[in-house]
Amino acid sequence: MTSTLRPPRVAEVEKRPDRWAALGVLILAVLLVAVDATVLGLATPYISEDLNPTGTQLLWMGDVYSFVIAGLLVSMGSLGDRIGRKRILLGGATAFGALSVLNAYATTPEMMILARALLGVAGATLMPATLALIRNLFHDPRERSLAVGIWGATASAGTAIGPITGGFLLQHFWWGSVFLINVPVMVVLVLVGIRTLPESRNPNPGPWDLTSVVLSLLGMIGLVYAVKEAATHGLTRVTLATGLLGASALYWFVRRQLTLPTPLLDMRLFRSRGFSGAVLADLLTVLGMSGLVFFLSQYLQLVQGRRPFEAGLAELPAAVGAVAAGLVAGRAARRFSVRAVVSGGLAAVGLALAVLTLLGRSTGYPQLGSALLVVGVGAGFSFTVTADVILSSVPKDQAGAASAVSETAYELGAALGIALLGSIVTGVYRGFTGPAGTPLRAHESLGGAVEAAASLPPHTSQALVSAARDSFVHGLQLASGAGAAVLLATAVAAWFLLRGQKL
Repeated sequence: MTSTLRPPRVAEVEKRPDRWAALGVLILAVLLVAVDATVLGLATPYISEDLNPTGTQLLWMGDVYSFVIAGLLVSMGSLGDRIGRKRILLGGATAFGALSVLNAYATTPEMMILARALLGVAGATLMPATLALIRNLFHDPRERSLAVGIWGATASAGTAIGPITGGFLLQHFWWGSVFLINVPVMVVLVLVGIRTLPESRNPNPGPWDLTSVVLSLLGMIGLVYAVKEAATHGLTRVTLATGLLGASALYWFVRRQLTLPTPLLDMRLFRSRGFSGAVLADLLTVLGMSGLVFFLSQYLQLVQGRRPFEAGLAELPAAVGAVAAGLVAGRAARRFSVRAVVSGGLAAVGLALAVLTLLGRSTGYPQLGSALLVVGVGAGFSFTVTADVILSSVPKDQAGAASAVSETAYELGAALGIALLGSIVTGVYRGFTGPAGTPLRAHESLGGAVEAAASLPPHTSQALVSAARDSFVHGLQLASGAGAAVLLATAVAAWFLLRGQKL
């Protein structure tokens, strides 16, 4: 299917001499978001010990950031198309740095959840603007593929830099320091970005429809909240009502976009099979991987007893694989085909997750590290190529909205993955049978069990920690199996949806 939205590839290509320097600023923004997303998982055991959250609150700390971002990405991407992508990027980066300080000094679980939600509002301005500016900086398809590869590789590098830097900080300072590392990055980004980034916007944007903004936010948050609560506590009347409210809001959002002369999101974008297939692949891929990613740091620290810095280094193979694959993904897609590279990458991730169903308390690092390397390589190929497909399928004027759809799929997949696969881990964990006198809080989280065991007699303490670790690992095995099934099914779907797609 040939999209009528695809811009003509003619020699209109006017290459900005400072485009690569501008790309350097954009990848700082990507690094900012990627580092923040990874350090939370590493700091979770310390946050759990200090703030003493319930299991549900702990999950909210992990996924409310993604919920809010998913609800606002389309609105913020469209706003950037209207008021200027440079303006919204620099304003969002400033807010992101300031709110990171609020996260660092949170004193209660409720305050941390609120701080994460506000950080999500700021974060929603960053990623769509970076991809949209890449679309406007690089008109040559080959250069754009390389730029998108560098963009994706930076995001993957952030997943390595976050745990390593965070691990070092956690061994020497309190957990709030892992959020403060955002501040110097933000300062550099804003100061350099003011001088190097070009401004770009839609020349005929039309008004920013606030009703659509509210419908998008209510729809996304309501629907994802309902899925999370149903997975954790079963289908209740409140959960069902919230889900119906969210679905209704999204329905009216779509209906409204089809009737507005200048919609917040042009629904015609989804007529392109390549665009729709790439968005769906991103959503399901992140969904399948998120449960593992969120709980892996807890496994490395609380089950295998690694120190934070060592745990960060242990996760490095995934980032290395993703960086290497991202830099060559565009070239591979042109040599073989888009669908071969995307489907092959997804299948590799699925098989690696299947291997992790054999994970145990004493699993050696060669097996774990090899599986993480394959996950990184597969994800690097898939995410880079799908991002390029999405950008190349739309006109420059709609780059912000299209980028926002891509990022919405990513964030929504992350939120759903943590909610669904994370609920598998949490549900299995809570069912463990501890020794007589086990405190109730030990069933809330593995961190809570380790903390509770410290105040028990040695024999009882050892039995409690052993039972809790066994139950946690069993939940992680089941979540990995579910993630593997999702990834392998997505690989098959991508093979058909991306048929004939070219970069």
